[in-house]
Order: sequence, then C-alpha cells, then structure tokens
Amino acid sequence: MLLAAPLAAHEVRPAYLQITERAPETYDVLFKVPAAGEDLRFGLHLRLPDDVEHLAPARSEFAGRAHVERLRIRRPGGLGGSAIGIDGLSATFTDVLVRIEHLDGSSRTLRLSPDQPSFLFDVGPGGSQVATTYLGLGIEHILVGVDHLLFVLALLLLVDTRKRLLWTITAFTLAHSLTLAAATLGWLTLPPPPVEAVIALSIAFVAGEIVHARQGRPGLGWRQPWLVAFTFGLLHGMGFAGALAEIGLPPGQVPLALVMFNLGVEVGQLLFVAAILLLAQLWRRTRRPLPAWWPQAAAYGIGTIAMFWVWERIAGF
Repeated sequence: MLLAAPLAAHEVRPAYLQITERAPETYDVLFKVPAAGEDLRFGLHLRLPDDVEHLAPARSEFAGRAHVERLRIRRPGGLGGSAIGIDGLSATFTDVLVRIEHLDGSSRTLRLSPDQPSFLFDVGPGGSQVATTYLGLGIEHILVGVDHLLFVLALLLLVDTRKRLLWTITAFTLAHSLTLAAATLGWLTLPPPPVEAVIALSIAFVAGEIVHARQGRPGLGWRQPWLVAFTFGLLHGMGFAGALAEIGLPPGQVPLALVMFNLGVEVGQLLFVAAILLLAQLWRRTRRPLPAWWPQAAAYGIGTIAMFWVWERIAGF
C-alpha cells in the first residue's frame, strides 16, 4: 500500500455539442470538451462536412473545467442529410451530448458514444430522443456515482426489515427528487464543494449508525432511517443537480429532460438495490452463515472511504 502509485479515476463528464440554425444555410456551433486545468483538454475534435464554409475565425477558451470552441459556418443547401462526427471519441469512454436547434423553433437532442461517434443531421422532432438520452444519462450517473451508491448500501445494512427498507428508499427518492428539480430550475442554489463534502459526511454518519446499532446503542438512524434518508437525500439531490448542470438541459424541453433524468437515477438506484438483495438471497441459499462481525467490518470500510472523501473535498475548496 505504501508503494502504490496515485490512481487517476476515469473522467465521466460528457462533452457537449450545440448547433443552432441562425439563418438559412447558416449555423452557430458550440463545442464544449471536458478539460483538466487551464491547458489540458480531451482529444476530441469536431468533424464537419468538407464543403462547410467558416464565416469567422474559430474562437476557443478554457472556461471552468471545460474547453469551449465557437464557430459560425455556412453550407450550401444547409446541413440536412450531412454526417457530423467527433474524431477521437472511439478511443475514449466519454459521451457527447448533441443539441440541434432549427430556425423554426424545433429541436433535437441525441447522445454520441464511442460505439456511435457520428450522426446524420436532420430536421425530425426530438421529443423521444430527449427522453431516451436523458433517461440513459440518469442511469449512467447513478451507476458511476460511487458516493451515492455507498450511501444506499449503508442504508441497506442499517435497515433490518423490508418494510422499513421500502419506506427508507422512498424517502430518499422523494428528497433528492425535490432538490434536483429545485436546483435545476434555479429555485435553490448552493456552492458545489460544500455540498459534495457533506454528501460524503452523510455516508460516514450512516456507517457510524450501523456500528452503534451493532454495539447495542441504536441511534436516530436505526430508529427512524426514513428521516435520515430524507434529510441527507436533499443534499444528494443537489449533487445530482450539479451533474445535470454540467450536462445541460435542452431549451424548450427542460421539464421532459428533468423528469427523464430523475427517472433514470431512480432506475439505476433500483437496479443497484435489486442486485444487492439478489446477492444476499443467493448467499442464503448456500446455507453458509456469515461471520457476526461482517456488518461492522463493512461499516468501517464504508466509513473510512467516506471520511477520506470528506477531507479530500474540504481540501479542494
């Protein structure tokens, strides 16, 4: 462990491409690529049709944790039917969220992936594609959000009956749905770093409640787990909102995108809970009793990881 090298986690922030039709045959293009620091960006590059005319020099800058490039282009006959792609995407694990806005007010949203790094520009309606895209983004976010999954796992270890578990998961779902909607719509604003630190602290708190309950000193988390889940779920919803803010919402289809992203989060969460319960059921069928100390060991492991995140996130303020 002392000789271990630092581990660089895979970047899961998607890139963003927006093409807005400003006049017949004329388009504004915004391409936002995740970046680390002020001079290092992902090796993703926009590929446009060869006969596209650039009406002005490209403008690019580093803004926050992204590199932003802006273009104004023209193509005889428009972009309809042309292929647009992202070079370098096939060699990554990153997605690209694409937003197309037409002159008549219609829009389309889709997602490119390493398996599908290009698309055909068309003028079709985008409602179903918005729903599919944001549902997938919600599922992906919760399944790669290890901190949120550790919190759910700690709740599973804390709650002793399925009825209490149902109420606890429902309370957590309701809470983070409320703050996700409020923050996304601009009704509630909190700075992300403290929110992320307190999310990690919430995991450590539930881990501590598991240990106390196993030692015969049950606390609030054991007696009323739904209340703890609801309270901290409000903070987790702010974390989901931060991720959704980085992705962006399609103008004119914000309610649909918000609902589908939240639904995707719930689907991913239920898949995780179902997987844990299935593993527990399979273990019971082996009729091999687990050591009496394993819940406490799991709680100490979860709590240790959570406290590392707390200090790491505080140091990053």
